[in-house]
Amino acid sequence: MFHKEGTQSILLGTIFVSVVLLLTDHFIDINWLKLLIQISALLLLIIILQFFRNPKRTVIKDINQILAPVDGKVVVIEEVYEGEYFKDKRLQISIFMSPINVHVTRYALDGIVKFSKYHPGKFLVAWHPKASEENERTTVVIENKTFGEVLYRQIAGALARRIVNYAQEGMQVVQGTDAGFIKFGSRVDIFLPLGTPINVVLDQKAIGGKTIIATKG
Repeated sequence: MFHKEGTQSILLGTIFVSVVLLLTDHFIDINWLKLLIQISALLLLIIILQFFRNPKRTVIKDINQILAPVDGKVVVIEEVYEGEYFKDKRLQISIFMSPINVHVTRYALDGIVKFSKYHPGKFLVAWHPKASEENERTTVVIENKTFGEVLYRQIAGALARRIVNYAQEGMQVVQGTDAGFIKFGSRVDIFLPLGTPINVVLDQKAIGGKTIIATKG
């Protein structure tokens, strides 16, 4: 299945490839050149399709667990100062998504959305240390009965040009359901209370809605 955010891109990509195939077949007589252009156009469509894929996953909900919000690689586990909402020290876990990862953002835990804000910004590479503060991003805080307030931040990368965020203040959200989408390479940061037991390690591959990031209780 494909994510609804990809409808327009998939439609435009299909039309573009269809036009390219028809034009090359009609106007280009050099077989190797025609084949090269047609294969390149089809590869472009395949890339678009794989980028917007939205695999259905059975999520085992658990009030005592925080699940990975996205697919990707764990690139940061450290204690940092979070200056936008908490204005104190938090435990940050960051997951980097390459262009070939599924880019659906899922709610990492159940709760009520206490804060949701979009920030325009730069498009530094997603793993840049300042990307969390200077890139285009959204910040969302969910209040959960077990973990208290947990913040996650969708961060655009060098290629990303659109962040989709479904969280609105006051919403009751369900662990594992769609929280948004980020187009192309990007990153998601999660900020947890200090002392939260962590279940992942650096460079570990995370699967959104499946990998357990942290536990409590």
